[in-house]
Amino acid sequence: MTATAVPARPTPAKSVAPRSVKDLSLGESGTICCLKDPEMALKLLEMGCIPGTTVRLNSRAPLGCPITLVLGDEDYTLSLRVNEAATIMLKE
Repeated sequence: MTATAVPARPTPAKSVAPRSVKDLSLGESGTICCLKDPEMALKLLEMGCIPGTTVRLNSRAPLGCPITLVLGDEDYTLSLRVNEAATIMLKE
């Protein structure tokens, strides 16, 4: 009996949608990539949401909004609305 080689099928590339802070699960961390909304960017920058900063989802209110984040290593806690968190994009 001879073995025949089965041609390898190319695996489809997974299209990964850009993730935002609102997509994090409780306790999950990510690194801020950029801020999507230019009007909200200054407010978020002043609150410590600077690209390159590590962010961890700390808690969610019972109805989902607001959420609390821990920024960086200083254990700085920030509370945001979910629509504000959706403008903070994460690195992949």
